[in-house]
Amino acid sequence: MAVVAERIPAEERLMNLVVALVATEIGLTKQQILESVSGYRQRAGSRSDALDKMFERDKEELRSIGMPLETIPSSTDPNDLRDARYRIPKSEYHLPEDISFTPAELAVLGLAGRVWSSGSLSADARSGLRKIRSLGIDVDEPILGFAPRLDPRDAAFGPLQAAIERSRTVTFPYLKPGEDAETRRTVEPLALVEYEGRWHVYGFDVDAAADRTFLLSRIVGDVVPTGAVFPASARAGAGERALAGLEEVARRQRALVEVTPGSEGALRLLRRAESAPQGYLVPYVDRHIFADELASYGPEVRVVAPDDLRDAVVERLRAAAAAHTEEAAR
Repeated sequence: MAVVAERIPAEERLMNLVVALVATEIGLTKQQILESVSGYRQRAGSRSDALDKMFERDKEELRSIGMPLETIPSSTDPNDLRDARYRIPKSEYHLPEDISFTPAELAVLGLAGRVWSSGSLSADARSGLRKIRSLGIDVDEPILGFAPRLDPRDAAFGPLQAAIERSRTVTFPYLKPGEDAETRRTVEPLALVEYEGRWHVYGFDVDAAADRTFLLSRIVGDVVPTGAVFPASARAGAGERALAGLEEVARRQRALVEVTPGSEGALRLLRRAESAPQGYLVPYVDRHIFADELASYGPEVRVVAPDDLRDAVVERLRAAAAAHTEEAAR
């Protein structure tokens, strides 16, 4: 009579996996996990591809609930994950001993975590909330009548965030203004940053062999992870470098505009502008996107300089007028 392997519930298998990964200092290889962790070893007779898929699903599940699962690449071949080791650092489960929070501060931290939709909350943020919950404080209890929500609209945000957290190189199609066809970019994504209300990904462009910043709204297709990984240490300070680069571009590029007082254009532009003899100087990063914004204000804003920005705004206004004329004719 054949012996049927005992079925371990998925929840129990995940708990066993967490215990094993926390208990190891040097990490466990996938083979060690499949042979020793309860829930996998009972299915030793299963096809290897079925066990591999089970383990991959479990890794995704742990990361999705904020578990700081760390992948340590092989020293001989960092791109070969067959010999990679996995662990959950004990330090990730504890707040530093010299840090304490009042109940009100904990509630505010919980509110800050709820501002982001679950799909856009980073693993670090989920880990932080998990640590707070470990103190016995229910951070899901509202302290206000409502909680604001932030949910990035760019489809590339989630896949890029996942790639950053896992130090995975990605490829994506990118369409520059004025070009008819997109180009395929291969990037080691290091940070996602928001600047002037728009999301950018900063990383190392493999083909250009240089750091680059890409606007998420210009990624016109799927973000696809490759098999390549890069050192997690490369992410250190990347967000600060990205913002510093964007601010430097904005300092070099300033538009001289005249704005109707009390208008929406004045409300939105003057908070980031400085006065000039003829109007206001407004810094900007991307001429095409800034032209879209200025054109949306219609007659409330007039561009004095530079010429290429003024021409771009006029082009958009003429296109809008032509579209309205065509619609009226129909």
